[in-house]
Amino acid sequence: MTKDFWNDRFGQKEFVYGEAPNEYLKDKLKNLTPGKILLPADGEGRNGVYAATLGWKVSCFDPSIEGKKKAEALAAKNKVSIDYKISDAENAGYPKESFDAMALIFSHFPEEKRTGWHKHFSSFLKTGGALIVEVFSKKQLEYQKKNPTAGGPKELNMLYDLERLKKDFPGYTFKEAYETETELHEGKYHEGKGSVIRIFAIKN
Repeated sequence: MTKDFWNDRFGQKEFVYGEAPNEYLKDKLKNLTPGKILLPADGEGRNGVYAATLGWKVSCFDPSIEGKKKAEALAAKNKVSIDYKISDAENAGYPKESFDAMALIFSHFPEEKRTGWHKHFSSFLKTGGALIVEVFSKKQLEYQKKNPTAGGPKELNMLYDLERLKKDFPGYTFKEAYETETELHEGKYHEGKGSVIRIFAIKN
């Protein structure tokens, strides 16, 4: 999925994944002390803006200029500020070990590049920092056949396997790491049952 794809999707008038935060992220943030948080591929900003309303200092990036426009409008609506950069995953740059938390929410990358990019992102997280992940599993293709609005990439190599994903984050203590069926209500492109992987881990 290219930058043009995301500009076209995020260029729609409505927030295509809704304005409310991801429920798993919401659940995890309530137990963390606000600090600095990084959200790669934050799209229209619903998750970054929510974190900012809790007092987090938010940095996020996405390749889509249309996503940034929506995110900054949502931040203004909620009377918070976020630092939103236009960047692809490979070129995202932040100081090493500068974040207290990182959230990868439906950030899907090609299998052949994903491990390197995840390790790149991980270098920005402090020792003791929290990693929060919710992504679609490889089983999501079956859910898409039953429900076109289930969401997620249509290519198998863009979806995730739990054990392989855990290996992308060596040196972490996994507090939670599981695959589950969930009911999503996140705008018109994440609607209905889906198969997701959830991880909550602490960097050693």
